[in-house]
Amino acid sequence: MDPASTSAYDDLRAAPSRALATEAVHAGREDLARQGLHAPPIDLSTTYPSYDSRAEAARIDAFAADGAELEGPPVYGRLGNPTVARFESALARLEGTESAVAFASGMAALSAVLLVRSALGLRHVVAVRPLYGCSDHLLTAGLLGSEVTWTDPAGIADALRPDTGLVMVESPANPTLAEVDLRAVAHACGSVPLLADNTFATPVLQRPAEQGARLVLHSATKYLGGHGDVMAGVVACDEELAGRLRQVRFATGGVLHPLAGYLLLRGLSTLPVRVRAASASAAELVARLAADPRVARVHYPRIGGAMVAFEVHGDPHAVIGAVRLITPAVSLGSVDTLIQHPASISHRIVDAEDRRGAGVSDRLLRMSVGLEDVDDLWSDLDQALDRGRTGTPDVKGLHEALN
Repeated sequence: MDPASTSAYDDLRAAPSRALATEAVHAGREDLARQGLHAPPIDLSTTYPSYDSRAEAARIDAFAADGAELEGPPVYGRLGNPTVARFESALARLEGTESAVAFASGMAALSAVLLVRSALGLRHVVAVRPLYGCSDHLLTAGLLGSEVTWTDPAGIADALRPDTGLVMVESPANPTLAEVDLRAVAHACGSVPLLADNTFATPVLQRPAEQGARLVLHSATKYLGGHGDVMAGVVACDEELAGRLRQVRFATGGVLHPLAGYLLLRGLSTLPVRVRAASASAAELVARLAADPRVARVHYPRIGGAMVAFEVHGDPHAVIGAVRLITPAVSLGSVDTLIQHPASISHRIVDAEDRRGAGVSDRLLRMSVGLEDVDDLWSDLDQALDRGRTGTPDVKGLHEALN
């Protein structure tokens, strides 16, 4: 981290408690005015000059010992980057943790957590379904040497073993939006760290660390970036775990590109505004969907948010094929509204029986509500639901719309 970024980080650690909206705008940027800057700089360097190799050796030894952030100027892009460090310190501030460590994707972030725990001989994971499909697959397949026990929240304490290194939950969960009592789950974990995936809620709606989670995971690709143009992951946690995560990131190379770090820091500045505006539209769409005879069931979390899931009486594939304003695409958290069929895409990799057991039915659709006018969104959903009822996608209309 360069001296300017170190100063910004120190300012963050010392700053008094401020409202979330204020933190979102200012965290990670406190030092800019003193440098005569308004927008954060983007440092694209992969390596940095140093004429004192003895000092560099001492800093590398220190990093190897505990993974602490390097004091003084940067050394090499895989060890850290000043632009990415701004995003990390800002996200930690929003989540209320000591530190945060950013990665090239959400799955890279989760993989790093599993590797950190496995390195201690703690390969067993207790997890609650549903999780994001690729997270489920990573645990079930044991691709990193981990072993998983799936349970419901009430069974967590009984599922713990001496070699349990992690308990993982997602609340609201992908894609059913099921919620768990994070405080109760954290209590059931005892001394085992709880990892809470907070991608859907964001710190705008909940801060899991305040409820006992030791690690907070984000697919930063989603709401933190907010515009569908950056891929990243981040873990907010205490400094001890952050140090181990930095060591794994350095060894495996799952680093975040500086331009992505810049875009994420920019995305945080509008995060509260975007989440609240999209959540208001989502709540209105939930009310209309719940009263619609073409819809069998609507899923929406108690804490609110911009994610909606619903099961249709008709053909969900026909609904997907009929939307015009709404984009039929995987992912979520962008300024535009997206809809997808989890059983076909995001959760296809999960065994069908396990998928259905977790409440991911074949008629379930997941929608990420964006910032469009709610009446325009409903108009598109209305005509798509009609197509779903008849089971005939409007192929001619789609061709005309594309041409």
